[in-house]
Amino acid sequence: MAKAKDKKVEQITDMEVDFAQWFTDVCKKAQLIDYSSIKGVFIYRPYGYAIWENIQNVLDKEFKKQGVENVYMPMLIPESLLQKEKDHVEGFAPECAWVTMGGNDRLEEKMAIRPTSETLFCEHFAHVLQSHRDLPMKYNQWCSVLRWEKTSRPFLRHREFLWQEGHTIHATAEEAKSFTETMLNVYADFCENVLAMPVTRGQKTDKEKFNGAEATYTIECMMHDRKALQAGTSHYFGDGFAKAFGIEFTDKNNQKTNPHETSWGVSTRLIGGIIMTHGDNNGLVLPPKVAPVQVVVLPIAQHKPGVLEGASELRARLAAAGFRVKMDDSDNSMGWKCAEYEMKGVPLRVECGPRDLENGQCVLVRRNDGEKTVVAIADLEKAVAEQLELVHQGMFARAKKNLEEHIYEAHSLEEAKELQEKNGGFVKTMWCGELECELAMKEKAGMSSRCIPFAQEHLGDTCACCGKPAQKMIYWGIAY
Repeated sequence: MAKAKDKKVEQITDMEVDFAQWFTDVCKKAQLIDYSSIKGVFIYRPYGYAIWENIQNVLDKEFKKQGVENVYMPMLIPESLLQKEKDHVEGFAPECAWVTMGGNDRLEEKMAIRPTSETLFCEHFAHVLQSHRDLPMKYNQWCSVLRWEKTSRPFLRHREFLWQEGHTIHATAEEAKSFTETMLNVYADFCENVLAMPVTRGQKTDKEKFNGAEATYTIECMMHDRKALQAGTSHYFGDGFAKAFGIEFTDKNNQKTNPHETSWGVSTRLIGGIIMTHGDNNGLVLPPKVAPVQVVVLPIAQHKPGVLEGASELRARLAAAGFRVKMDDSDNSMGWKCAEYEMKGVPLRVECGPRDLENGQCVLVRRNDGEKTVVAIADLEKAVAEQLELVHQGMFARAKKNLEEHIYEAHSLEEAKELQEKNGGFVKTMWCGELECELAMKEKAGMSSRCIPFAQEHLGDTCACCGKPAQKMIYWGIAY
């Protein structure tokens, strides 16, 4: 991490001074996002949107490997449709934005701008599902949703934000439960293998699960400031939505029955996670697999004969090899260029000057740790691929260290509170499973339940909150 004394971009507040302001400074200075005239509604600038496009491209391929097809549902939901699933609508009612006029005419029924699309998918499934031969149906849509949040922060909490929401229906509960876990693992593997963000996999408590779901599974990540970020969720709905919306099919025994449903999603909140997991006081540090520019070629002393031509050839070779590459031949100083591309998080710099070209070599500089490597120009493509992989590995190792070093064990509510106030991070305890203890931890220690991790540990026999027999181990933390 860049220390204050090493900082090259003065417009970015040090994260040690004010983490929230550092985050906002990075979003603005790196040209990821801009504010619109509507509070909580942001503009994704080209560089920020390009990160989302790369996330979308990778995930979409992974979804299709699971047999998922893309669809698109309407933006508007009639109030009567939204009301069909009681628990679901109660959960979203405070965040709904409503359309009441069409042109100059008042609508007979007001329409919600989708906060999520369960009801729309259910209506569609009820229309198209006939037989067990139609199952499973595995759909996903890439879209925006609107939730009238009271407070907003770039990428972390928008009123309108971009996401994907998958919805599937299956013949049996077992198939649906299995697919719910499959999609959670798709998200977890994506975060770790593409975004270099280590995750904790687990199940949400009944209090924290999705409205209308029987079970919600989550991946939880830890940010630089040791707060939690819920990076993705996958929900098992059982047959509750199917019964509410009259979704039926004829099974193999020619009997009418209800299918079992799942839903799963991630959003542009992942970009906030990337920033807060990997960034430093010089700006962004982007994972190579989603960085809009993976490699920037910087010609040194470009006014000298042959330098620009040599740098252009390197850029062309890297582009032909499939790397996202840019060359900066502007008249800005070399110091400015280095600071600019560090701030924008470009994973790798290729520097070449007259002497380098004369010697048939160039210098590769990694963004994550500043390590420089001299390589033969003849080996450029291979060397760049190797260095980008080292960038990913270094980023993941650093983030994993931050996670592992800030998980603390507590055996009482008082100890949990003390550990959180002193260290931040995750606090793991045994838990009886009762809502009262979950509420007490929130009220007295300021922490919400993050997840009941799949990787359970036995920390004792009694609940840290009430002393009654414990049922499971749970992670607590302060979350975005």
